[in-house]
Amino acid sequence: MANAKTEDEITLFERDMKEFWIEFKSVYGTEQINQTLTLRDSCKGSIDVLSAKWSKKLKEGDLMIDKIQEYNNEILQQSKCISEKEEQLAEIKLNQEEEQQKNLTDSIQELKEELVKQMEITSSKDKAVKEKMERLCKSKVLFEECLGLEIRRIHDEQLQFIFRHIDHKDPDKPYTFTLSINDQGDYEVTSCTPTLDCIAEFQLKVRETNNFPAFVANIRRAFTALSYKQSA
Repeated sequence: MANAKTEDEITLFERDMKEFWIEFKSVYGTEQINQTLTLRDSCKGSIDVLSAKWSKKLKEGDLMIDKIQEYNNEILQQSKCISEKEEQLAEIKLNQEEEQQKNLTDSIQELKEELVKQMEITSSKDKAVKEKMERLCKSKVLFEECLGLEIRRIHDEQLQFIFRHIDHKDPDKPYTFTLSINDQGDYEVTSCTPTLDCIAEFQLKVRETNNFPAFVANIRRAFTALSYKQSA
């Protein structure tokens, strides 16, 4: 716009110069006219140079204005991009926090479920142990009467079985073994006096059959055979 305005002013100035020349020519002579022409041409040349310089300056000014506007647009675009990135970053952080919270919640739930399963297994084992111990206690009277057996509850929830009336030379001589229920819920002989070579075989068989009376009877017969052998 500044450039166009300057060119319009130059055109008006040239038109005024032409009108002035026509009027001047009608008044003055040829020599004066020639001198005036020379002066006019010199003046016109100076005006043209000046006009060209100003036109160039104005064009450069317009270019600078356009460049500044371009820079402003780039700054606005970058600011908009930064705002969008910040929003995306905030959303990502929020999603990560939600994901971490969900993972923590899932982990806690898994631990709770595992704890419940462990408690169920422990309760089941305790129940099985208690049932076996109850069966052993119920058989106590029968064994004492029929087999001359005494059963005692000792440390660590173990049962001690004491047989008498085996050695005919010494009826009160005790023959003992100690029994417990291991972590797998199986019968386990922890001690035997005197030692019986067949105790491991009896232990394996009672685990397979769960026939406890037969297990105790087999041990008594083994003690009796050992007594006869020692007496012979």
